[in-house]
Amino acid sequence: MIGRCSEPLVSTIVRPLFFIPKARGSMSDFSFRLAVIDDLDALVALEKQCFKEDRISRRSFRRFIEMPRDRLVVALRDGELLGYCLVLMHSATRLARIYSIAVLPSTRGMGLGEKLVRQAEHHAVEAGRIIMRLEVREDNAGAIGLYQRLGYRQFGTYRDYYEDHGTALRFERRILFYEPSDQFPAVPYYPQKTEFSCGPAALIMAMAAQDHKLSLNALEELRIWREATTIFMLAGHGGCGPHGLALAAWNRGFHVEVFLSNEGALFKDTVRNEDKKRVLELVHEGFMHDLAQTDIALHHEPLTPGYMEQALLDGRVPVILISTWQLNRSRVPHWVTVCAMDEQFVYLHDPEIDSAEGETVADKQYLPVDRRVFDQMARYGKNQPLQAALIVGPKRNLA
Repeated sequence: MIGRCSEPLVSTIVRPLFFIPKARGSMSDFSFRLAVIDDLDALVALEKQCFKEDRISRRSFRRFIEMPRDRLVVALRDGELLGYCLVLMHSATRLARIYSIAVLPSTRGMGLGEKLVRQAEHHAVEAGRIIMRLEVREDNAGAIGLYQRLGYRQFGTYRDYYEDHGTALRFERRILFYEPSDQFPAVPYYPQKTEFSCGPAALIMAMAAQDHKLSLNALEELRIWREATTIFMLAGHGGCGPHGLALAAWNRGFHVEVFLSNEGALFKDTVRNEDKKRVLELVHEGFMHDLAQTDIALHHEPLTPGYMEQALLDGRVPVILISTWQLNRSRVPHWVTVCAMDEQFVYLHDPEIDSAEGETVADKQYLPVDRRVFDQMARYGKNQPLQAALIVGPKRNLA
């Protein structure tokens, strides 16, 4: 067993992953499909060969097969069942979890475990899952090596997880990726270079989608931050507000619209000092004065999903303020760039890459977020949540 089951379908089961060594043989003779009731005898027999204790019962296998949300993938050769991978689909999120995987000892060294994991990922993607997770014993070097080769990264640890008080390592991999199409603008990815410049980085990506000759560099990022910063916000350096970012885009020749749910100086509740609050008000007054000298459309209403999608279809790019609570359980305002939408997801370029956590550029490009989750993310604050967005369009005719 890879990890502890959180579903009420079976009794709590804890056991180490059945060891699967590195692939060496041919996979051409294997086939894969979802388990059916006729596989029960073979599945129970496989459990007995692979595990000495804490086996999945016949009754539990039947319930997993009949449960429409979960997936039990089996591997066969010449009609013989040689392995399985059981994937649980979380009912309230877009997460999938490998609960158990096993292969016959006679197939070791033929890469069957790897292939089962890939098949499990395929079925999870078809079910609209974004992330695959699993747990594995910290002393199971073979399994850990397999998952690392397959692109899984460790993101957590469970102490005293197994019956023998062993530690489990938590791994995950993003499995759903968006394939860019001509339907929406091609948005290049640019990672922020400082911890406080997500707004400029997100804006640079939106502007670069309109002007492919635009410089994507740290100097331009900091220039925009200096123009758009609110000076004070939370701790450390001030962040960038929608008014300042809109002016920065307009001053560089782009069409831009602003959507704001709240009027007045923003982020005042993030500082307690009255002098700092007054500075924020003065900065806001300055932004409003400068906006009045432009043709920037300022809408004091939230950006709707329909308008956002239409903007993308028209070739314009939204830049959205979100709360990072849904991403990393930290209530911090953060700017992202919206690149595409479909019936299920909003796809984001997130400019922040946490390399210390093993994140890469691939993790933050076209990041799929469930539409319902995105609606919650696109609000910052508790009492009167702020909804803020820019729509960056093509360059204006300045002749």
